[in-house]
Amino acid sequence: MGYLAYDGSARVSFDDVVLAHLEVVIISKLQRKESFALSWRESSANGGGRSTIWLDPTIPLRFRFVDAGPVAIDRDWVRRLAESANSGHGLIARDGNGDECVGTSAL
Repeated sequence: MGYLAYDGSARVSFDDVVLAHLEVVIISKLQRKESFALSWRESSANGGGRSTIWLDPTIPLRFRFVDAGPVAIDRDWVRRLAESANSGHGLIARDGNGDECVGTSAL
């Protein structure tokens, strides 16, 4: 499980494959200077529920992967995530099957 570290205070762990697909969409949006929400289901170890952070191009962001090797990117999965990111509800972390992903946040 890799993680996304945001603003030096938020850290959210996801499976490396999920994180790699989120990274493609997030970097694309931030390169265009677009701000947006990212939401995920919290793990049961974190009490369940849902969390959301607001991503902005001016705030530091880091992706950390456990596996050093490249991840094969599924363009259709990226397209679906990008559509979500461009919607009113923002980017919802989903796996390749479209099911909501569980993330574990440490704030």
